Amino acid sequence: MPRKPRTPPLEKSLIELETLVVQLEQGDTPLEEALKLFEKGVNLTRQCQQALQVAEQKVDILIGENLEPFHPNATQDNESHATQALDD
Repeated sequence: MPRKPRTPPLEKSLIELETLVVQLEQGDTPLEEALKLFEKGVNLTRQCQQALQVAEQKVDILIGENLEPFHPNATQDNESHATQALDD
């Protein structure tokens, strides 16, 4: 049987959070259950925020240590200079 593709944890949490919001917005959930759903939503929000912070830190590390800013015009200029040097 083919395996179902795994949804990354952040995306899965966001989908679950959206489902909770829809349920709560309908307004027909009993108070006790609505409070439990709200609490679960708060916890999911915190998990998502933490996952995004970790991802942002990784991007900052990668950009800060390994990558130079991308300048599309500079790349074209370098290519044209290289072509001119070959023609000369």
